[in-house]
Amino acid sequence: MSQKSALDDNAFRGECTAADHMREKRNGKPQAEKRAFFLWGGLLCISVLFHLAARLIPGFAEWYAVYVYPVFVGTLGRLCSLLPFSVIEILLYMGIALILAGVIGVVMRKLVFKRALGILARTLIVVFLVFTLNCGINYQRLPFSERAGFVLQESTEEELIALCERLVEEINAAAEDIALDEDGHCILEGDLTELAREAMAAAALEYPELEGYYPRAKPVLSIWYLSSQLLQGVYSPFTVEANYNNGMPDQDKPSTVCHELSHLKGFMREDEANFVAYLACRASENPGFRYSGSILAYIYSGNALYAQNPAALRKVREKLCDQAVRDLLDHNAYWDTYRGAISEVSDKVNDMYLKANAQEAGTKSYGRMVDLLLAWNREQDKT
Repeated sequence: MSQKSALDDNAFRGECTAADHMREKRNGKPQAEKRAFFLWGGLLCISVLFHLAARLIPGFAEWYAVYVYPVFVGTLGRLCSLLPFSVIEILLYMGIALILAGVIGVVMRKLVFKRALGILARTLIVVFLVFTLNCGINYQRLPFSERAGFVLQESTEEELIALCERLVEEINAAAEDIALDEDGHCILEGDLTELAREAMAAAALEYPELEGYYPRAKPVLSIWYLSSQLLQGVYSPFTVEANYNNGMPDQDKPSTVCHELSHLKGFMREDEANFVAYLACRASENPGFRYSGSILAYIYSGNALYAQNPAALRKVREKLCDQAVRDLLDHNAYWDTYRGAISEVSDKVNDMYLKANAQEAGTKSYGRMVDLLLAWNREQDKT
């Protein structure tokens, strides 16, 4: 009898222990949720505070771009550089697949909608933080032109014409040494990404702001995705990668890769990235790079001159060699095939993005490259 009573007492105590465990588990759930709220809320606050510090505290963004951001380039950027493909492109495909799986899971009631929103919110917080650390703060740093000592000022039409003529001379000189395909178009010889790194290193000899490590640029697999948005390249702050469109004409590739690599030095303004690309290509020993950089600069400068004096541009254009004319027509033909609704939407989105990151002129800020080129040309005239 006593043995039976003992067994009953043990069973009762076991039931009490299980009940206490369930009660503790229920009480612990709000605590875990509270800790998670403070963790993710704290990360969001950190991102916002960094943005505010970059905009409101003088010198903070410049200090960060010079001393902190290179750490991410040398670690995350170096790690992703070891892989032969664009890491961000693969992550993008995986992200799309996960979003679709989440939507299907919610529709099929295999995933609670509230939980799905929580996962999405945490993901967006991480994305915002990484963007802030590897891109957002750098938008507020000192411009490359100020760091390098270029003085921007109003210029005369005669100065613009002189700049275009100098660029035509550079194009014609480089065109004599470039390689051609069977149709007579420019083709690149050598490893594009290695040549680009060498070009940036060569430019750094004159402009120390460009010194440092550069990861390898990556061609994207989805050429249509970039081309339909009229994008020649893109910098990924999430993997610290420079990506380029491998489907465009070869004369566009060197300047594009150097443009994206300039972002890896913390210079985020698009106009200045184009200007740095010109300086890097010009410093290269490869004629294809010099040709590409001069064509990029000529397109912007020529468009500016055309807006002021179409007749003057026609006179300058007559001095272009046949090779350059052929390649410029090839350039226009390629991008014209992708102009349409998608490119218009992409341009508007890009315009809003640039304005949100303190480039008040939006996409029109790309034209500021001409002011930089004019400042550079004035320096050349002094030497």
